Amino acid sequence: MSLQFSVLASGSTGNAIYVETKGQRLLIDAGLSGKKIEAAMTRIGRSLSDVDAMLISHEHSDHIKGAGILARRYELPIYANEKTWRAMDGMLGKIAPAQKFHFKKDNLVTFGDLDVESFGVSHDAADPMFFSFMQNGRKLTILTDTGYVSDRMAGMARSSHTLIFEANHDTEMLRIGRYPWSVKRRILGDEGHVSNVDAGVALNDIIRDVKTDVYLAHLSLDNNMKDLARMTVEQTLQQYDRPVGDTIRLFDTDPYQPTPLKMV
Repeated sequence: MSLQFSVLASGSTGNAIYVETKGQRLLIDAGLSGKKIEAAMTRIGRSLSDVDAMLISHEHSDHIKGAGILARRYELPIYANEKTWRAMDGMLGKIAPAQKFHFKKDNLVTFGDLDVESFGVSHDAADPMFFSFMQNGRKLTILTDTGYVSDRMAGMARSSHTLIFEANHDTEMLRIGRYPWSVKRRILGDEGHVSNVDAGVALNDIIRDVKTDVYLAHLSLDNNMKDLARMTVEQTLQQYDRPVGDTIRLFDTDPYQPTPLKMV
């Protein structure tokens, strides 16, 4: 087994994830400045000069801010679906045609020794999607930036040994917070973001007979806290008689510090 990953950054200020095997090294999203992503890679003992390709989930700036500059600096091919390419093309700067590749939604693409399967999520972007990574019987799934978790999404995430999973906000903090109502309504809607409670409910449905490490991701700086997210997800799972620490382990992610490189 050689499937490893690091959540380089996760949150409303920017998102990027690194996935590697012995034969492939991929960057999933690049929602920070190029310099910050380079620094995060250095902290985990890796270099962007060794990355083989970049996968883009959707065109929001917290997922593509550094994509253009990194693609040019390191001659990285970029993979995204057709609608996402159309939505973000003018936001990346000039990208050479030879670096533009299409990765259709609900499709499986093999990168060397790594299989990557895409699936759609419910978010207010052109055609948002996330990914499952599979190698030698091990599976890592990224599922963030969705207003709810459908049966299809849950099915795609099932049997994952590691989940990078959205717990964006505490509903009460959001309701009483400083955001205008239009923004609150967007976040709470079906094309917004999953709350801490809804994350726990979805994880109960997804995680069955496979021991799973869950990295709570995309936490709002204004409407959530790590301890609160972890506590709420744990309490929600306990309501289903799913104690954390048995088949489920919870981990934090951070908007500024990468998680240690870890085997799936």
